[in-house]
Amino acid sequence: MSKQLFILAIDDDRMVREVLQNALSRTGHYVYTAKDGPSGLEIAQSQKLDVILLDWMMPGMNGMEVLKQLKHDEKTRHVPVFMLTAKDSLHDIDQAVSLGVDDYIVKPFNASEIPTLIEDKLKKIKDAKTEKKRFSLTRLFSKDS
Repeated sequence: MSKQLFILAIDDDRMVREVLQNALSRTGHYVYTAKDGPSGLEIAQSQKLDVILLDWMMPGMNGMEVLKQLKHDEKTRHVPVFMLTAKDSLHDIDQAVSLGVDDYIVKPFNASEIPTLIEDKLKKIKDAKTEKKRFSLTRLFSKDS
């Protein structure tokens, strides 16, 4: 692990929250947990997070509703969101991606693989942003020539 990550896991299933918290904290990450959308949004507003793990199927406010609020809020829109769900059809994945999900983790998952999976996916997101900035600067300088 390169650095400690601050992770929010939002899932109505207590067992999933505990498994995520145990697997991620064992590798040095700090994990906040929330049992529903409203409490997850509250934590997201009050903490500096590196990534949010978000369950799709929750009673009351589902994960897609939470995602919309996260991506429309100035404070949280930049935080990568990984959807955790058993929904794995292409339609479901497309719907989540169109609303701003950065990645998709299908349940059931192997808890011991989650820390590496998250670290690898965050590195890819960071690398893509760096490449996009580099491309933008290259275009800017080539226009000036």
